[in-house]
Amino acid sequence: MDTFLRFLYEFLSQFFNGIKYIVLGIFNGFKSIFNIPEYIKVVTEYKNDFSIPEWLLVGIAILITIAMLALIILAVYFLIRKYIRIRKSLVEQESLLEEVGTLNNEVAKLVKEKETILAMKVSKLGLKPDESDIDENAGEGDNVDPNTEIRFPKLYEVDQRFKDYKVQNYGNSFELPEFVELFRNFAASQLKLYYTTDMIRLFISALASTKLVILQGISGTGKTSLAYAWGKFLKHDSCIASVQPSWRDRTELFGYFNEFTKRFNETEVLKEMYVAGYTDDVYTVILDEMNISRVEYYFAEMLSILEMPNKDEWIVEIVPSAWKSDPVHLMEGKIKIPPNMWYIGTINNDDSTFMVTDKVYDRAMPIDINDKGQVFEPENIPAQDINYSYLDKKFQEAIKNNPIHEENLKKIEAMDDYVIQHFRIAFGNRIVAHMRKFVPVFVACGGDEIRGIDYFIARKILRKFEQLNVAYIRDEIDGFVKFLNDNFGEGKMSECIEYLLRLKKMA
Repeated sequence: MDTFLRFLYEFLSQFFNGIKYIVLGIFNGFKSIFNIPEYIKVVTEYKNDFSIPEWLLVGIAILITIAMLALIILAVYFLIRKYIRIRKSLVEQESLLEEVGTLNNEVAKLVKEKETILAMKVSKLGLKPDESDIDENAGEGDNVDPNTEIRFPKLYEVDQRFKDYKVQNYGNSFELPEFVELFRNFAASQLKLYYTTDMIRLFISALASTKLVILQGISGTGKTSLAYAWGKFLKHDSCIASVQPSWRDRTELFGYFNEFTKRFNETEVLKEMYVAGYTDDVYTVILDEMNISRVEYYFAEMLSILEMPNKDEWIVEIVPSAWKSDPVHLMEGKIKIPPNMWYIGTINNDDSTFMVTDKVYDRAMPIDINDKGQVFEPENIPAQDINYSYLDKKFQEAIKNNPIHEENLKKIEAMDDYVIQHFRIAFGNRIVAHMRKFVPVFVACGGDEIRGIDYFIARKILRKFEQLNVAYIRDEIDGFVKFLNDNFGEGKMSECIEYLLRLKKMA
């Protein structure tokens, strides 16, 4: 055994001596590198033999050596610092993981408590009211009767209110220019909200061309107020849906079915839609700050439905199956989107909001409100009873009687070719069809055709330039401005030119 121990000692000594020599070698190496007296001793030995040129070389050698020593010190410093940071990060990660684990345990406990409470409630289902101390709605569960149970209480109340309702004919006889002035004077006289005639023309024309109008611009210029005034003018207050950052899907607009209570949680928007389906009046939903969440999340289905040319196909499924006790106008769990309802969204473009995508803009009509209207002395105009069917008839007549002149259509087509060639952007048939509604109604409201084309192109087409690298298209802008002046008349396309020049300044 002694022999083996001696062998083991000598054998392992060979290994550990190697490690000792490595450590001592590194230590001695650093000791030699930073042995300043030895450097001084070498210089002292040779100082009497150096010529002046050699002294210059000696100085350079000393500076290089000092620089290398400094680099070694910095390298060691940064290595130590990096190690400390990595170590600190690992400690923090371990701490966070422990905290997450603790929170997960707490969540599991809370979920278990919730399930226990729900189980207690479910165990009482089927008891008579005087035998149960739980909430009336909480005890419904699976014992509801689909033949008699009311799962849409708000819509049921609407059915009761409109049970004997008959569509009213208000005998409207106004023309569109008169309609513009009626609304403008009403807003000023009744609400102290002042808008230019041109702004009201644009707003009415937007309503004629699409069911989704976007009011955008700087804060405080009256975006929401305009939509609010529109509802007051029509004797039907606008239904305001304040968009929240948490909105992610269509349930935010329509509501959802609660499987536990067997009730449908209806929204005010759904109720307003249902009311509109009974009447021939005009209704409005305001999507306030609509881009505080992504519009294509919660409004995607509506964008697709409102695009369909046949209004009979404007149908949304609310629930997958029908109950006999469902509201009268809810057919097979589906509701028809009323054509007499418009959706007006307000937008603030700042860091707290999302960018509105092309999918939304292409299907909507944006109106910029960046200026406050001047105060004027209005006529005292009361709120009006307006039939949707009459207003829609005036819109259709305007589109038929005021088509865009063929000459201007050719200019627009030439502009399309120019934009494709110089900016690699094109606008499709949807936008052209949209323009063929907007511009004729703008003209019927008393506006100028070129002015309508100018505004539409600036808001619907040139807006796409913001997607491009402005620095690359900067040199093309002057040529485009010249093209617009040459083809449409000097200064006629003022909205487009103003937008292009503003874009050029941003480059």
